[in-house]
Amino acid sequence: MPYEVGAQVRLVRDVQVGGTDTAGRIGLPGPLFLAEGLRGVVTGRAQVEARGMAQDALAEFDRQVGGQRYDAHTTGLLGHVREQIIRHGAVGSGGAGARVGYQVRFENGFVLHGLEEDSLSRA
Repeated sequence: MPYEVGAQVRLVRDVQVGGTDTAGRIGLPGPLFLAEGLRGVVTGRAQVEARGMAQDALAEFDRQVGGQRYDAHTTGLLGHVREQIIRHGAVGSGGAGARVGYQVRFENGFVLHGLEEDSLSRA
């Protein structure tokens, strides 16, 4: 069920805010989550383009290796890895269209953008 701006909502499951599961191994704090049941108010909504795991992996790969200079051999290897990620996405693409992402301001002051409808329920 779609939510309008101003609707009172709550999280139906824990939602990761930041960090990665490997951060703890290098002495940094691990992932940060907002807990199930936290209440908030919808402050915005927008169509979000359909993205799958392969697109997310490609964006993360580009973020990590982009903006640096490599020798020709390394550039070729990175190009091959990038092509593999793209091919993986082409095999698994189901053509699921755009979805609605919600911006929610929670009681604890956090504002999250892009929350999917299945993460929320009416408060």
